[in-house]
Amino acid sequence: MTLDVSPAALEADRRRLLAMLTELSYARKKIVLSSGRESDFYIDCKKTVLSAEGHWLTGKLMFALVRAQFAEAVAVGGLTMGADPLASAVSTVSFLGGVPLSAFLVRKEPKGHGTGQWVEGLTLLPGGAKVVILEDVVTTGASTIKAIERARAEGLTPIGAVTLVDRQEGGREAIEATGVKVVSLFARSDFP
Repeated sequence: MTLDVSPAALEADRRRLLAMLTELSYARKKIVLSSGRESDFYIDCKKTVLSAEGHWLTGKLMFALVRAQFAEAVAVGGLTMGADPLASAVSTVSFLGGVPLSAFLVRKEPKGHGTGQWVEGLTLLPGGAKVVILEDVVTTGASTIKAIERARAEGLTPIGAVTLVDRQEGGREAIEATGVKVVSLFARSDFP
């Protein structure tokens, strides 16, 4: 399979991924979010991203955004568990695209045994490596900010953040207040 990242191909892939997210991951119902806020809009991106097609489309579209917006990045990753399949997908597609990006995972707590590390994949990266933080859904931005802070504490340099869905509830602004630019594939306004 060749990696077609032409504008027409990316737009077709974007439409298909949005259709999948709407069908598999989206629900219009009252729910309490991890932030504690109540919402009438819920999206569980893992239901789409963990399917074979969704994994491929997410990886391809996020890879294209990383290359277009943060070309100097050498790795992608974020806070477990939301970022785990995203980092895997982007890293795999990047290899197929001839511009390999390593993946890394930021733990919520340090590993309880062995080296006690916070970041898996860190040994694959040089000190000060420029990285992009990935996130499935941004609401308040807290998870992305935690990943940025931990990556910085481990000697990495977050230069951007890419999110699958921006709920448009202030998270982007909170993240950008840390000095990290945010780009999103989709926004709340893309859903019915």
